Formats: sequence, structure tokens, C-alpha cells
Amino acid sequence: MEQKQFCITMQRLNGFEFKVSFDQPGQELMIDEPEPLGGGTGPNAARVLSAAIGNCLSASLLFCLQRARTEVTDMKSSVTTTIIRNEKGRFRIGGSEVLIEIDMPPDSENRLGRCIDLFEDFCIVTASVRQGIEVDVKVKSRGTGEIIYDSADRHE
Repeated sequence: MEQKQFCITMQRLNGFEFKVSFDQPGQELMIDEPEPLGGGTGPNAARVLSAAIGNCLSASLLFCLQRARTEVTDMKSSVTTTIIRNEKGRFRIGGSEVLIEIDMPPDSENRLGRCIDLFEDFCIVTASVRQGIEVDVKVKSRGTGEIIYDSADRHE
């Protein structure tokens, strides 16, 4: 199985506000929790995940339609995400509903078939979220360099 990796970094600026730097020069995003916890100066992680799901599906459909030489004159997507509480009372993402609206010349709509069958499977974010993503977590002291928490130790 082929593997690729990328790394993003986050720097706390103030309160719950973080600057996210991506592995491409000049690409940054501000993330913040809404009030009363944070200042709401940017989207929070749940909203960024929702945007990633919607963007990945939209881009996947658009890519397939372009490969099929199907003109798309406009595309708009919306993602409605539901936040629930689990049995311990903790907030979790309960699910997301994605609506992709496309405009294309009437004679192009008959070319949608194969892309409609394929595009979801080629969206790496949605397919991964649906299956569950393994996440290993470590907490390291910047002062001593000591690993003070490793989630792998809890799962053994």
C-alpha cells in the first residue's frame, strides 16, 4: 500500500485561537472556538472538518466531470453538521449532510451517470471519516522534551 505523509503545525496565539500553517508556503488558517470559550475569530475544528468533507466531495465530483469533458458552469455546496452528546455527555459530530448543487448546460446532464457512481469513493476525506481514522496522540513537554502522554499506551 502506497503511503504519503504531510504535516501541519499549529501555534497558539491567544486564548483558544491557533494559527494553522500547512506544508505549502503561505497557506495559513486561523482556528478559534466560539464564545464563550474562545473569541470566535475563526472557524473551530468541527467546522473545518465539515468544510473538508464538503470541499473534498465537491472537488472529486468536479474532477470527474471535467475528465468526462462535461462543462460545469457553477457549483455550490453546503454541509449541515449535527453536534450530539454521547453517553458520557461529551460533544461529538453526529453526522453531516452534504448538498452539492451544479449548473451545467442541459445537454451535459446525461453525462453525469458514471461520475455520480464514482465521485464519493475518490473523496479521501469523506471515505476516511466514514471508516474511522486512527489517531495516535502524544503530549510532550517543550521544556524537558519528555513524552508525558502517549495514547498508544492506553490502547495496549
